[in-house]
Amino acid sequence: MTRTPHTARNGDVILAVDELGGTGGEPLLLVMGLGVSRYWWPDGLVDALVDAGFHVAAFDGRDAGASTHFDDVPAGNPLAGLLRRRPTAYTAEDMTDDTVAVLDALGWQRAHLFGISQGGLVAQRTALRHPQRVHTMTSFAAVPSDARGAARLRYVRLPFLARLARHRFPAGREGDVAAGLALARAVASPGYAFDEEDVRSRVERELDAGLPSGVRDTRAQARQTAASWHGPRLRDLRVPTLVLHGEQDPLIRPAAGRRIAETVPNARYVELPGIGHDLPRAVWPTVVQEIRALANTVARL
Repeated sequence: MTRTPHTARNGDVILAVDELGGTGGEPLLLVMGLGVSRYWWPDGLVDALVDAGFHVAAFDGRDAGASTHFDDVPAGNPLAGLLRRRPTAYTAEDMTDDTVAVLDALGWQRAHLFGISQGGLVAQRTALRHPQRVHTMTSFAAVPSDARGAARLRYVRLPFLARLARHRFPAGREGDVAAGLALARAVASPGYAFDEEDVRSRVERELDAGLPSGVRDTRAQARQTAASWHGPRLRDLRVPTLVLHGEQDPLIRPAAGRRIAETVPNARYVELPGIGHDLPRAVWPTVVQEIRALANTVARL
């Protein structure tokens, strides 16, 4: 896979962007989850999306990867961020505007969006705030965009978060790799073998690019989860929508995915058996097939 780098700007915020292949295909922008960088997308999944006819790109959201960080803004931990009523550094609307700035940098008037976890939340909100820029929206393992503050906790498995918070790793590269592997293993799909080699390659790729470990930057994660939303309600989403959720997601209850699909008119919900809070290799064909089918509905309109 060849990466073609770009830089997007939203005011003072600089966003790192990579084109990942498929020039001439339908634009598809990948939106990664909480804190981690664009390097966490599996190459094989990207290649499968390219083969399905998509021109694929990914970017680092603010406070992640090589994009602008807000390290001078005080923050606690991600759970505390969920409970905040006011944003500490920026709003959820700012994060959706970042997504549009990426589309502008790529020269894409409109694109399909595919977001994972926190990225799925950003994708929902981008489709609500900027529907004219979004062809379709696919959300995986995300909470509903309307859930705010303590209301989000009904979808989050708090004992799992508590166990993650007790993890401790030494400073330095070896500790960073261990932390990445531990998180990936914790959220992995119970119904499938854990591919340590693939995960290690993604963790090391992030570190080899000179980026901080997003897994360990809990203050950045807290700023992202604290970004409050005051935009349109989820029921007002009119972009063709696909909601994917793992049947055995250890972090976000499947009820979250069902709620999104029940609220968005004509949304399709697919619950993936044996899947956790990740996308193992065996499920890629299903995911790509579903995203391709959703895109085809737009082509027929």
